[in-house]
Amino acid sequence: MHTAGSALSLPAKMLACFLWCALAAGILNATSPLIDVADVLREFRTDPPRGWSFTQTTGAQGQSTVERSDASKPEFDRWTLLQKDGRAPTADELKHYAESRSRRSRGGTAPRLVEQLDLTSMETVEDASERTTYRFRLLPGDRGDRTAAFLRATIVLHKGTRTIESIALGSTGPFSPTLGVRIESMRTVMTYSLPNGDAPSLPLKVATHVRGTAFWLKSLDADMTVTFADYVNARKK
Repeated sequence: MHTAGSALSLPAKMLACFLWCALAAGILNATSPLIDVADVLREFRTDPPRGWSFTQTTGAQGQSTVERSDASKPEFDRWTLLQKDGRAPTADELKHYAESRSRRSRGGTAPRLVEQLDLTSMETVEDASERTTYRFRLLPGDRGDRTAAFLRATIVLHKGTRTIESIALGSTGPFSPTLGVRIESMRTVMTYSLPNGDAPSLPLKVATHVRGTAFWLKSLDADMTVTFADYVNARKK
């Protein structure tokens, strides 16, 4: 969930967890997923739709950034750092930001969590008049993946608009993804708007919570939120 990036400096292991977790929403848009979900997954994008500009605010570990993505500009020029830690960025910060953004643009696409959903494990958690909640197990992302077995994906479908309102990735209990690292709990929740007029479903917020330790001493506790606002359809200008 790419989820659009930020300029925050986070520990490498935590950043990897955030990027791994923040990678999906809108996975179902039909009330019979086993029949329709494959076609939906092939077309789904985890980031804001192409052609839409937006403001992204990221906060974690006492740091924050506010960025603007202008879809009317070329890919390598569309991102602007508006604020850092509640103030205007310095010249050095703007330079570092531009270089960092350029490297990320050339870095390719992130792995897709939707390809790890085990559709055969799907269960209906709740089926109300307006929404249905589904839960899935995850398939390993690769041969060394020791995390997927301890996570579940929970998806809330709004029936009237056939739109996903939220997807949550949560751990089922403590686990060790690698030697010396113990995760006590990990949860990422992504929320999306319902379609409204000409506007499609749009990302609203990603919130990640991690509690754990590395080598029994170093804390890996961290919380991160990313919010999206001020959407504009650049193609209508």
